[in-house]
Amino acid sequence: MEWMSDPQMWLSLLTLSALEIVLGVDNLVFLAILTERLPEAQRPLARKLGLGFALATRLALLGSLAWIVGLTEPVLAVLGHPVSWRDIILAGGGVFLLAKATHEIHGSLEGEDDAEPGAPAKAAAGLAMTVVQIGILDIVFSLDSVITAVGMVDDLRVMVAAVVAAMVVMLVASGPLATFVTRHPTVKMLALSFLLLVGMALVADGMGFHIPKGYLYFAMGFSVLVEALNLLARRRRRPVKLRTPVP
Repeated sequence: MEWMSDPQMWLSLLTLSALEIVLGVDNLVFLAILTERLPEAQRPLARKLGLGFALATRLALLGSLAWIVGLTEPVLAVLGHPVSWRDIILAGGGVFLLAKATHEIHGSLEGEDDAEPGAPAKAAAGLAMTVVQIGILDIVFSLDSVITAVGMVDDLRVMVAAVVAAMVVMLVASGPLATFVTRHPTVKMLALSFLLLVGMALVADGMGFHIPKGYLYFAMGFSVLVEALNLLARRRRRPVKLRTPVP
């Protein structure tokens, strides 16, 4: 228990927890978009199952650190470029994210999202299919998150505590975020654009072109700030009063 009295350990825990929360933002956005198609009564369960799967994946990966390190070793070469299992997983997840975000944008613009809520129509995804899709992306997001944790901290206990703390915060924030995205169509479109951005970054990373996460988060943060100002301006805008026609 000596590590609990070490200030350096607590600093590492706070830093890694904050970083894990930041890295989980794209996961939360994807969760909010997918669960929107479910009946309202099933959405909380889907979010809990999705985040629970993410937590289990992260803890399983942390428990196999040697395997994680091995994922970065080249397994084949494409046009002279070494490719590892990590590259393959990231690129595959990026392609899936691009396809899913494009499909959701198409559905929003073409009016396919106007199905009656909770109706067993093709537009309403089933709970099982939603959880499966969340699980697929959780593997990709978890891989990136765990590799970051392994690179920052040497103590497995700190890694586990940081991942659990970040997941608790994400679980609390998932409901309000999903509600906010659902109520504001422009925010939903912005969130889908974020998923396209993250998907493209994952594909680029898998192909050996690393895009610093700081650039992505700056672009996302700036876009959120602009959209927040737009929402505030629309809320304060005075309603238009029609003049009585002169006879």
